[in-house]
Amino acid sequence: MTVALIAFVIVIGMVLVRVPIGIAMGSGGARGFVYLRDGRWSAGLGPAADSILDVTQNDALSVIPLFILMGMLIAQSGMAHDLYRAAYAAVGRLPGGLAMSTILACGGFSAGSGSSLATAATMSQVALPSMRKFGYHDTLSPASVAAGGTLGILIPPSIILIIYGFLTGQSIGMLFLAGILPGILGIFLYLCAVAFVVWRKPDAGPAGTPMDKSEAKQSILRVIPILILFAIIIGGIYGQVFTADEAAGVGAFGAIVISVAIGRFSWSGLIKALSQTVKTSVGLFVLLIGADIFNRLITRAGLPDDLLALVQGNGFEPFTVLAIMILIYLVLGAVFESLSMITLTVPVFAPLIASLGFFEGDITGEMAMIWFGIIVVVVTEISLITPPIGLNVFVLRSVVKDVSTGTIFRGVTPFWVADIVRLFILISLPAMSLLLPMGILSFAGR
Repeated sequence: MTVALIAFVIVIGMVLVRVPIGIAMGSGGARGFVYLRDGRWSAGLGPAADSILDVTQNDALSVIPLFILMGMLIAQSGMAHDLYRAAYAAVGRLPGGLAMSTILACGGFSAGSGSSLATAATMSQVALPSMRKFGYHDTLSPASVAAGGTLGILIPPSIILIIYGFLTGQSIGMLFLAGILPGILGIFLYLCAVAFVVWRKPDAGPAGTPMDKSEAKQSILRVIPILILFAIIIGGIYGQVFTADEAAGVGAFGAIVISVAIGRFSWSGLIKALSQTVKTSVGLFVLLIGADIFNRLITRAGLPDDLLALVQGNGFEPFTVLAIMILIYLVLGAVFESLSMITLTVPVFAPLIASLGFFEGDITGEMAMIWFGIIVVVVTEISLITPPIGLNVFVLRSVVKDVSTGTIFRGVTPFWVADIVRLFILISLPAMSLLLPMGILSFAGR
């Protein structure tokens, strides 16, 4: 246990001096193995080599570059504008309607991008000009984009859910299904947050100009292809027509077909999307290799077993342990970004969750791990919009340079309060996360 804790300190120290998290975890894990094997570098680096082979040859991880490519192609095709216009057609005429349109468009774009930062960066260019044109307060307009962007890490296809599935050995398809209803709940609660803000300050979010019927109809028709693509991906997984790996290929191919069909395909756009996909995928695979090395070390050092013995020896209830974990995530969110938190903590926390027996009856240990994955992602969402880091806030700050960081943080307060409410609901009602995964298991006769 001592070796694992020292390795944790080394990794955290390296991250704080801005060493990439993947390299930090890989280096810390390799050094730990060298120590455990009496300082023999050859013996210590063997697990590192095994991790490189295991990660790069893992067929299940092919979903990462394919889903990233799908998101890049959707972004290149300009569908973010279509999503925003369709959402505006539905709710733009309401008080706070432009902010609500932003939330809905972020939810739709998330289904294609799978990335929080990509969603926030893209939608800021689409939605902010309109909200500023109608005189939205600086506390509401950037905040709605920053908060809406967090939906990108939960609504499938989610890169963080893929990484969680890899770290815990859980089905990526099940995790995607588990993220749908909590994602919809998040959209609803964010809409409620916007409504609350404009109820308290009506001038914070004036109603937009209503679209005429023909324009509204055309705006809605333009988003049907991407909605069909999302339905095919999720429906195919749920109906067991194809696996999550195959769904990723269908999604990437479908994005190209849609781009061609709507007349927005270009070879330059395709090359740019492929280039961005390669860069992003390489970074994620370095992260996963580092995480796997570190995971092997803490397992070899016995940290999960020692923590379980500590919890059981002190008679802690399972939900007390979960509450402590959530507090740890909220604290870590003040200094670490989302991927760093996930890769550092999940290898330690997941064995505890699997061993404590949270549920009885129909909810199996596998389902408990799926449920915990959704809890982790929601807590991570909160960290994306809370000070002092709040990466989505800083993304918006780089776009709206005339708005202070403090103003944006004040604006996102109702949204992370909504996330806290969602977190309590998901903990209290596991069925919110597990209804669809358990449905597919029932359908399959398991």
